[in-house]
Amino acid sequence: MYRLFMLLPLIFSLITPLHSYASPLSEDSLINDLRKGGYILYVRHGEATLGEDQQDLSLTDCSTQRNLSARGLDQAKNYGEAIRKLHIPVTFPVESSPLCRTVQTAEAAFGKPNVTVNEFWMNIYELSKNINTEDAQNIIQAFTNEVERITPNTSNRVIIAHSFPQGMGLGDIPYMGTVILKPLGNHMGYEIVKRLTLEDVLRLAEMQ
Repeated sequence: MYRLFMLLPLIFSLITPLHSYASPLSEDSLINDLRKGGYILYVRHGEATLGEDQQDLSLTDCSTQRNLSARGLDQAKNYGEAIRKLHIPVTFPVESSPLCRTVQTAEAAFGKPNVTVNEFWMNIYELSKNINTEDAQNIIQAFTNEVERITPNTSNRVIIAHSFPQGMGLGDIPYMGTVILKPLGNHMGYEIVKRLTLEDVLRLAEMQ
């Protein structure tokens, strides 16, 4: 058992992406920077219904999945309203993982015509399953490759997807939590600029 505990930090170090933490910004500076564009807002979906996804879930059958709860729907609507109230420009369409609860979140926040499903983000969901270290490492590397690409400086890329397991990638993210990323370019990784809860976003938009 002692040897297993000694190995765990090594395993997590192998699946840690190339990223750094940016110098802390004041909230006013953060919002001003977001208004200039060039960031990625990685957002976890809203609160989901109780239970578990079926083992043989179908991406085209929401009855086989956990869906957005009534509270989660309200969370998503409020989130979208807050982003608009803060005048943060968003690149449309926003991206969503193919699971129903993520699509429902994206559509409630930004409108159905402004959402596209990107199956790549299903990979983050797969991290929550019992997969081996090599597969997890490959997913984290693919994630890093995806978010290190420079985005246009006039708007911000929004991704509605899933939380990460503790100690991997972006780590645990609460429902409707946002991790703001600054892409550094190919093979350069990314900076984690700020982590915001839904309550933080609503407070900044003076909706609380």
